[in-house]
Amino acid sequence: METTGTTIVEFDDVTKRYDDRPGQPPALDAISLTIERGEIFGVIGESGAGKSTLLALINGLASPESGVVTVDGEPVAGRSRKALRMLRRNIGVVFQGTHLLSSRTVRQNVALPLQIARRGAAGRSRTEERATVDEMLDFVGLTHRADHHPAELSGGEQQRVGLARALIARPPVLLCDEPTSSLDASTTAEILRVLLNARKTFGTTIIVISHDLDVVKAICDRAALLEKGRLRELFHVAKADLNAMPSYYEQVRRELM
Repeated sequence: METTGTTIVEFDDVTKRYDDRPGQPPALDAISLTIERGEIFGVIGESGAGKSTLLALINGLASPESGVVTVDGEPVAGRSRKALRMLRRNIGVVFQGTHLLSSRTVRQNVALPLQIARRGAAGRSRTEERATVDEMLDFVGLTHRADHHPAELSGGEQQRVGLARALIARPPVLLCDEPTSSLDASTTAEILRVLLNARKTFGTTIIVISHDLDVVKAICDRAALLEKGRLRELFHVAKADLNAMPSYYEQVRRELM
């Protein structure tokens, strides 16, 4: 694992509710954990366990009811709109659905974050922008698809375009919500190679939500097991010391032993 030994994301006793009616459990309940710079961190659990809420709190799409979420030492909640925009420029996001713009080519989709940044003082020239996009397309193995549209791509190619777009600005943190869902084994392997190379090449800290335990085994250094909003287990994947897990997650224990 290539890290600097410093914390980049921290949850300190974080609780988040969407439903304030009496008796309704929180989406996340008193979560405390840290994610180290350069780590690939997995988040597993059933639907409704709080996985997507955890990601939403990291990039400021939701705010905790109590507790503090920090990214690179600064609290996420309470930031101004400008500060939130700056935060999100430093956090790449890859969704289960790639959300590519159908009217744009692969190159144009990947260039979108740079075009948005170009409107500000820190924007790049168009020549620099094109060179950066071409470099990223080569990184994800899609140089030959640069001028194609999303409808002309396979599902795996579309996901690699989504990864290229998320990584184009070299964000320190990349959030991946089920990045290999519905992909076959060989295509999943291509996506995982891109993620591993992103950590190796750019030092990206990657947080991966996945129902696929093979994905967790293949790339994650550590993983958090969530159940009904609570952190049930935090473990090193290589050691996979999961004997204390509840019986409901016996499959997880068997798969990661």
